[in-house]
Amino acid sequence: MVNLSKAKISSSRHFYFVLAHLSLLLLSIHVSSFAQQVANKPASPQVLPGKGAKQFDFFYAGEAKARNMYIVRNGKITWSYIDTVGKGEISDAVLMTNGNILFAHQFGVTLINPDKKVLWNYDAPAGYETHTAQPIGKNHVVFIQNGNPAKLFVVNIKTNKTEKEFVLPTKNPTSTHGQFRHARLTKAGTILVAHMDMGKVCEYDINGKELLSIDVPGVWSAEPLDNGNILVAGNKKLVQEINRKGETVWECTTADIPEYQFSSPQIALRLDNGNILVNNWYNQWGPTTNQSSLPVQAIEITPGKKVVWALREWTAPLNLGPSTTIQLLGKRGVISENVHFGDIK
Repeated sequence: MVNLSKAKISSSRHFYFVLAHLSLLLLSIHVSSFAQQVANKPASPQVLPGKGAKQFDFFYAGEAKARNMYIVRNGKITWSYIDTVGKGEISDAVLMTNGNILFAHQFGVTLINPDKKVLWNYDAPAGYETHTAQPIGKNHVVFIQNGNPAKLFVVNIKTNKTEKEFVLPTKNPTSTHGQFRHARLTKAGTILVAHMDMGKVCEYDINGKELLSIDVPGVWSAEPLDNGNILVAGNKKLVQEINRKGETVWECTTADIPEYQFSSPQIALRLDNGNILVNNWYNQWGPTTNQSSLPVQAIEITPGKKVVWALREWTAPLNLGPSTTIQLLGKRGVISENVHFGDIK
């Protein structure tokens, strides 16, 4: 004799089992469709503001699988340094007034002349990395060495002697790669350091005394401004101007410019017209991206948060690759060697 009660229960369980699986299938389809929409979303407007690579003459360097640097004039590459066989990535570079270029390339710091002759070189010891460097005049270089312990060095490149060094605090001494990326000297002869792993911007004097500490989660770089404030770039807020109390004076977030995918800002600079120049890094080691979906490499933003210029050059004859730093040439550029660190000039 059939037990109708048990049959009804079994049928009900089967119904809800099928319903649950159908719901999961529909949810999976919805999530997949949404992910596909996000993947297909343009990384920037099809028509960009400004004149592209012809807008400015500039020096450009990128953190990529090859260590490349370029000088672009009138929209054309007039000088290039391309290293496809070396080791490391260019994380910081400065074009000096005499045409020499100082660059930090993960496992060392090198100074070359326009003919690409090496004038000075420093190799980081095994287990250490270097991702930022700045010239002080023509005879000195300041750089940070990630590692355990992390240290700041000032080296006289004429004598190759270290004239100053001190230990910098880190969140995780053994996580070498993620400790620091950028540091810049101020007009007061101090140095602003972006502690990437600690989520802080700190200021130090020539003896390593901490003068200032501000929480800035996701910070990548910190640039001193003429008004005493600090311009920071990072993957949390994109660009922020903060005062020495840590208060936000101005900011531009990714939500303010939603038509641009700007996930990895590197360095933000204030131009003489009051606008902000910020560059955007793209991870070549990540998943392969359709060429049409590659992001812009740099933008110029007004105080009103309007993008008035954008650079997107990923194909020949001007394939610039990922952007680590962009320095405008001429009067609008930043000549970073005209600085001092304490009494070192």
